[in-house]
Amino acid sequence: MRGPLMLSSHARCTRVSDVRHLRLTFRMGGAMLIWHPQGVRPLQDHVLSITRNEVGGIVLATIFLFIGLAACCLAAIRPRRGVGILVWLGIFTAMYGGRIWTVMPAAFGVLPRSIGPSRPYLIAILTYLMPIPAVLFWAELSLGRLRSLVRVLLLLACGAGAVGVCSAFIAPSPFSFMPYNNVVAICILLPLGLVSAVPSLAKRYLVIPSRILALGTLVLAAAALYTNLTVFLGLPVYVAAEPLAFAVFILSLGFVAVEKIFADERRLLSIENELAIAREIQNSILPTDVPTIRDVRISAAYRPMTAVAGDFYEFIPVDKNRAGFLIADVSGHGVPAALIAAMIKMAAQSVIALADRPAELLSGLNRMLSGQLRGQFVSAAYLWLDTEKKRAAYSAAGHPPLLHWHGGELERIESNGLLFGVAGDSEYPVKELSPNPGDRFLLYTDGVTEPENSSGDSFGDSRLEQVVRGSESCSPSELSDRLLSEIRRWQPASRAQQDDITLIVIDVGELTKAGPS
Repeated sequence: MRGPLMLSSHARCTRVSDVRHLRLTFRMGGAMLIWHPQGVRPLQDHVLSITRNEVGGIVLATIFLFIGLAACCLAAIRPRRGVGILVWLGIFTAMYGGRIWTVMPAAFGVLPRSIGPSRPYLIAILTYLMPIPAVLFWAELSLGRLRSLVRVLLLLACGAGAVGVCSAFIAPSPFSFMPYNNVVAICILLPLGLVSAVPSLAKRYLVIPSRILALGTLVLAAAALYTNLTVFLGLPVYVAAEPLAFAVFILSLGFVAVEKIFADERRLLSIENELAIAREIQNSILPTDVPTIRDVRISAAYRPMTAVAGDFYEFIPVDKNRAGFLIADVSGHGVPAALIAAMIKMAAQSVIALADRPAELLSGLNRMLSGQLRGQFVSAAYLWLDTEKKRAAYSAAGHPPLLHWHGGELERIESNGLLFGVAGDSEYPVKELSPNPGDRFLLYTDGVTEPENSSGDSFGDSRLEQVVRGSESCSPSELSDRLLSEIRRWQPASRAQQDDITLIVIDVGELTKAGPS
């Protein structure tokens, strides 16, 4: 050889008796060379060969990181229920990809050298914590007793993760707790793999039984069990086996996650279609227009909180001089309340003959509804108005008071009996009134007074009365619009409507004796 020969200050040999593992690094002519039994080659070629061996792992790690981040981003832009499966899948996948990336010297080498000493701790911490999002993912797929078991496994994973992370900083080696972590991983994999593999169990305990999921789970379980058992049994280590198995598992999980999301979308679309039909049906049971009563102007406003509502109102016109006004509020919201509101509609048709007798009309409604409400209650109010006889009568069942603008004063008229559904034989007192020209009546549900502002203060009776007093010159429809506008201003813009809102405004004009019809 020509030129000076400089042996490096180190030589790596796993066993002196096995020359195949001998590596000597030396410098000749300014070039770094490495000697091994097959010959001498430049150190750069040796490093390049190591990097090539790690390319597969780096590619898989990058793919896993991308899938994990993509799943989390998709969950963030879809703020709906049911995206937890994407969140936990994303975190689990990203952590696994991060661990592979950290294990690869060529990949970790691109990071700042100051991070180098923390590499073993990063590997250990990621390994200890990975079971937690994995179990949370399975919780999203589990049903019945399996979900209860998954909760127990989650406690086990959290406990083992906490102990493992603490031991990484306290124990002599960050990997001291790893054998115990392997046992925990085996305990988690065995029941989940069994449920996925047995079709009858998968159908019973999984949200979406899938043969693809079963295959992916079994592949990963077999690879993970083998890897974890090597610690105890001294089996040969196949570095690429677990990452490849994890890739198969991620593909199966991604398939199931997408399948579940699309199934949820189809279910939501079906529910929305059914709610749209229910909304149309409910709108059909409400009055399409106000009755024409001599010397009376009427306005009604109806604002459901959801697609369908538990509020209900009905007009019962008898002739050009007489009509009844019924308003009701079912406890609760949504479809159950809307179904009861439909029942009130049918019941109201049966008591039309009692229109001029408020107490008997409410008693008849209560008898028909009692036993059909399934634990829910209904408040109601009924106003009878006869412009020919200049007579009005009011009765209610646990309902907010009638507001009566009379002679420049606002009266609160309460004439309440029990809510519908409390007792089948309740009696309802009646308040007799004598309407005069310029009088105004306001029937409403508690959705008018209960909305809260950002401080938690309700709109309240006082503000309602203040709006009514300040709207003496407004028409009934203008008063309705003003009340709704004031309620919207009272609530924060970010807060949705808190209850169904219904109100009926009745203005009495000049009362003249009706001539012969």
